[in-house]
Amino acid sequence: MTEFVRVSEQLALPKGPGVPIMASARRLDTYPVHVCLDEATAVARLCDEIAGRRVALVTDDTVFAVHARRLGERLTATGLDVVSTSFPPGEASKSLPTASALLDWLAGTSLARRDVLLSVGGGVVMDTVGWVASAYMRGIPYINVPTTLLAHVDAALGGKVAIDHPSAKNLIGAFYQPKAVVSNVGYLRTLDGRGLRAGLAEAIKTGIIASPDLFALIEERHAAILAAEPATTADLVHASSVIKCRLIARDPYEHDLRRPLNFGHTVGHAVETATGYGPVLHGEAVAFGMACAARIAERRGLLDPALCARITGLLDRVELPTTLAGLPARLDPATTVAALGQIRKIRDGRLRFVLPTALGETVITDDVSDAEIHAALVVAPSAPVSRARSNGSGDA
Repeated sequence: MTEFVRVSEQLALPKGPGVPIMASARRLDTYPVHVCLDEATAVARLCDEIAGRRVALVTDDTVFAVHARRLGERLTATGLDVVSTSFPPGEASKSLPTASALLDWLAGTSLARRDVLLSVGGGVVMDTVGWVASAYMRGIPYINVPTTLLAHVDAALGGKVAIDHPSAKNLIGAFYQPKAVVSNVGYLRTLDGRGLRAGLAEAIKTGIIASPDLFALIEERHAAILAAEPATTADLVHASSVIKCRLIARDPYEHDLRRPLNFGHTVGHAVETATGYGPVLHGEAVAFGMACAARIAERRGLLDPALCARITGLLDRVELPTTLAGLPARLDPATTVAALGQIRKIRDGRLRFVLPTALGETVITDDVSDAEIHAALVVAPSAPVSRARSNGSGDA
């Protein structure tokens, strides 16, 4: 017998064509975050979340060689139908041409609207593939499988997906939540030191704005974190994920732009724009932005000098940049202030700074002057900076 669904509506004609019509739409998104110690456990969790649907796996070329090819083969061995593609690594690929190429590729697959897009990689992959998922067929399910520390503690969570534009970072984007996040901390053992440090910056940010306990954990165990010790990194990823998810739940679609999660990102995004999206990793730019915001807060009398020194001291100990001399690319302060002007334009003339006042406490203000920003940018280092930096992106 043919199956069918009967739908019956008996709606009366409305009255009063001059009365405004109030349309409404509500959506509640929830998704699990699985923190796993190894790939076998991650594959089991992925199979549960994919639930037999077809899979389109997207990654970058580096991650494909190191992790994603094997992951796709393991998923295929379970009986899943998996196709895959990759694009060049690095911030330059977080672009409209890359997104357009991915949409063309998806259109050539057999993926249906309830099948799953699997995003495997670092922040660039998470942001780009998430935005593509939001646009393809008006939105298809996607699962994030982070491979960098930054993606584990930040980019994989929250559904802020975007691609860059030459005039500003993340200018073309959406809010589109993943179906699930499957974090295998075992992947972190393949990262170089620079990639781990860049990811740790986002966890430090979370500790400063929302959790003195997380900040203290990083102070005490940063050596083990930077050695990618599995139990310690699992503790860090789990704690950071819980805290970030709680913060996001208060305002998942940023109706109120006064968000502590943007701590360090105002200057950080300007640094990335001014240096051409690539020479300075996102976490490095955010670390520098946090140091600048802490100095502004100290000079305004909002932050105790000892705590400012504690914040910048931790960033220094994990070899993240706190001054211009510590950045891996030359940065002109005037160009950075000009980039902030473009961000101000995008945000309707208001440039919001998150300023720390204590661990777990911040103020958000839009009256920070260009002179204050310039002074925070050009502060001299407290000691000579002599760091050996890898040329790798840390995206594996």
